[in-house]
Amino acid sequence: MPPSVVMFLIALPLSMGIARASGVPAMLGLITAVVGGVLVGFLGGAPLQIAGPSAGLSVLMLEWVLTYRTEEDPYGLVSLAVIVMIAGAIQAAAGLLKFGIYFRAVSPAVIRGMVAGIGTIIVAKQFHVMIDNDVDGGVLYSISQIPSGVVKAVATGDERTHYIAALIGVATLLTIVLWDRFRPARLHFLPGALMGVLVASIAAATLRLPIDYVIVKDSLFEYITLPSAGSLSKLTETRIWVSGVALSFVASAETLLCSTAVSQMHDRGRTNYDRELAAQGLGNLVCGTLGSLPIAGVISRSTANVEAGAHSKWSAIMHATWIFLFVVLAPELLEFVPESALAAILIHVGIRLIQVSTPRKLFEYGWPVVGIYLATVIGIVSIDLLTGIVVGLVLSTIRLVYSLAHLDIERVDQDERIELHLHGAATFLALPKLAAALEEIPPGSELHMHFDELDFVDHACLDLIAAFQLRHDESGGRVVMEWRSLIGRYTRGGIRAATRRNSLIPSPPPAPPKEE
Repeated sequence: MPPSVVMFLIALPLSMGIARASGVPAMLGLITAVVGGVLVGFLGGAPLQIAGPSAGLSVLMLEWVLTYRTEEDPYGLVSLAVIVMIAGAIQAAAGLLKFGIYFRAVSPAVIRGMVAGIGTIIVAKQFHVMIDNDVDGGVLYSISQIPSGVVKAVATGDERTHYIAALIGVATLLTIVLWDRFRPARLHFLPGALMGVLVASIAAATLRLPIDYVIVKDSLFEYITLPSAGSLSKLTETRIWVSGVALSFVASAETLLCSTAVSQMHDRGRTNYDRELAAQGLGNLVCGTLGSLPIAGVISRSTANVEAGAHSKWSAIMHATWIFLFVVLAPELLEFVPESALAAILIHVGIRLIQVSTPRKLFEYGWPVVGIYLATVIGIVSIDLLTGIVVGLVLSTIRLVYSLAHLDIERVDQDERIELHLHGAATFLALPKLAAALEEIPPGSELHMHFDELDFVDHACLDLIAAFQLRHDESGGRVVMEWRSLIGRYTRGGIRAATRRNSLIPSPPPAPPKEE
């Protein structure tokens, strides 16, 4: 089966589910999938990456829907459209200015914490949707209401239908898991999410179950909301700009990390990150203009695209074309899809995003990295996505500054000599500590200094070590060290000239002549 058809079958239910998780009509997710596939697919710099509605961005979108909705605008689409356009403009400008590489300069602990936090929010929110249970409030409140939701899901009678929706949701989840594990080889192209929706829709339609279904208007074009003078007036609101900047950062980081992961899966062309970022920005400008959800590169669909055998950007373009034709020619079929089935798909996605093994893997890099990860997750879940990311970035910066300024000195006293092992960074901030350690060396002793685990040394510490060596030699002692190793850890090219002017440090031999 052509890769584009496989991607169509995968993207159709996921795009609808992400839209509902974002708190907007399901059709808006399909509009975003069409724009992402056609426009970004054609102009982007990552030919095998699939752009469309993102589960990660759904958390931001739901938060803003709840913040900006009004009686006249129940989904907050007027404000959301402006936010998406601002984010798109920032992304496009960043791509044209070749800033794409900087959006990738984020600590892995923060990225994984962001992903896990998003997964937690999706599961907490979509659990209640899966059982047709209306719960308004924050993430922590949604989590606290899960036990009572479970009680509703198993209770029958009194004209309650929560248990029926729960059964459909559980059936969808089981279908996804079992199909992904035991799918026949001949039907490997059929994704578990699609099979789950089909099973749920057929069962609900056959039994005429009294649960919530997707609501679809007569025409796709009825969902398009073009900018107006009233919506553009939102550009004067500071909070709209803050939201737009936040969306541009999260969407860009997710997209470019996805691009990196996808580029490692194939050898069918190199990734142009700046071009991809600019194309994503243009796509979000269009999505904002149409009043739909924002675009981002999505790893699950991109991975499936590579595994399906895609060789060019035409797989992304054509899968969006199939989606467009489907919603134009047969939109009424979407009304058979239960809301609980879409919620179950998102719960499955959220569980995969959480990845409970992540803290154990990060522990290999030390407790501080795990702490940054947990702080990011807690900040996202307890406050909001942007705050959690900022907390993670601040902690990462503090750790970076600490690692650049921190110096550990290990002293080992032996029978005939003293050994000093330097770990970390020997900067002027560590000068008092290094000076104190050197002053404790007895005059006339033999000192061996080791720099194997020294990451960096600045000229202040170099001068201190050189001056100490001179004094110690004059006292009848001896300092043994590898000056080449130490100088190599000084990043400025002028160090050799400076040290040669100081007779304390021997000059290295001249470099061999270059061959013509």
